[in-house]
Amino acid sequence: MMIKRRILRFGFAFRLCLSMLLLMLFSNSAVAQKTAILCKALIDGTGKVITDPAIIIEGDKIISIETKSSVPKGAILIDLGNYTVLPGLIDAHAHPLISADDYQIVHMRGSSASKALSGLKNVQDLLAAGWTTLRVAGDADVGYAHLEIRNAINKGLFTGPHIYGAGHYLSVTGGGGDVNFLSYEQSIIPDGLITDGPEEIRKAIRNEIKNGSDWIKILVTGAFMTVGDNPKNVHFSPEELKAVVEEAARRDVPVMAHAHATEGIKQAVKAGVRSIEHGSYIDEEAMNLMIQHGTYLIPTLTIGLFFEEKIPNSQSLSKAIELHKKSKVGVYENLKLAIKKGVKIGVGTDYVGFPAEYSAREFSELVKLGMTPMQAIQAGTKVNAELLNKDKEIGTIEAGKLADLIAVKGDPLKDISELQRVKFVMMGGKVVKNNKD
Repeated sequence: MMIKRRILRFGFAFRLCLSMLLLMLFSNSAVAQKTAILCKALIDGTGKVITDPAIIIEGDKIISIETKSSVPKGAILIDLGNYTVLPGLIDAHAHPLISADDYQIVHMRGSSASKALSGLKNVQDLLAAGWTTLRVAGDADVGYAHLEIRNAINKGLFTGPHIYGAGHYLSVTGGGGDVNFLSYEQSIIPDGLITDGPEEIRKAIRNEIKNGSDWIKILVTGAFMTVGDNPKNVHFSPEELKAVVEEAARRDVPVMAHAHATEGIKQAVKAGVRSIEHGSYIDEEAMNLMIQHGTYLIPTLTIGLFFEEKIPNSQSLSKAIELHKKSKVGVYENLKLAIKKGVKIGVGTDYVGFPAEYSAREFSELVKLGMTPMQAIQAGTKVNAELLNKDKEIGTIEAGKLADLIAVKGDPLKDISELQRVKFVMMGGKVVKNNKD
């Protein structure tokens, strides 16, 4: 009997030890590997510059900002030397499916599947240039190729930036989303959704949300780039604008409003849109309204530079190029005042397939308009994250946020053009580019 009890006690002790050993092994395996990024300076997006930091990452999140002497034991080191680290850049106005100057008909030249493939390449190029988040302002497809790109990235099938945005832009008949240069006998499908009256608008918005849009894009006024309309005209009525915002709000979906004309900007702000895109002819009254309502302004300056510098003789864009030449001085003066008054301004490039590195010209233009380099950087990080209602996840380098980081060799606070030469990109804790010298 005594022997039997000893055997039982031994068996119990053995099982207890085995259980503790397994628990220790399981606990150790459950702890994610930490990574420490070392650099000369960190511009964290909040307005601070931290010298000689160690950014500690676990999984896809930032867990702390430490000194280099406080790096956790066993952490993987990524030593970026004298480089400057910043939050991943956010482009609040992009069209990754467009890659030709005759963009009003490019959507008819390929299937939605072919656009998804070329669009995937474009967003991956933008990621490599430092743009870790994109808001798509409608795109050149009668389907939803860019939203399918987003879905594939979110499923982990491909590496790419965070993508939010609208499937299409809503336009009136004969507006900027319509095709106005063919005879009436021709039956084509525009890449914009043609909606006249509140009921058509409501139906279109419901379809957009059904098919994955998390923003609604509306062309309140005419456009620079389309044939047969005038950017100084207001296209949607106040009743229609009210229907847009009300219907989107039922589903907690914000509205971005393409608006060049002064009166169109004011009507859109009063209706409750979250952002004004372009805002070329904004006046001081409209600026005051935007401040009062907390509306964001996305000026989209890079696209005009691209037309001016790279394709000045494009026949397809002759209207846009001519308008850009005539209006640029006035537009820049308006934006200088908007910055001075404190309108919330974010970075949006109106990307249409130009070289990915070119997109960061937007920061240089904002500095020319009176922003400090720090303010410009925040416009493309912190401010845009707030615009997207994603500021708890992205936009600054703080504990608890996603590890979306970039690094440049020089100091962008001294030379903002450094953002055109991004050498290192991390997306969700994974290095996707490391071209450090």
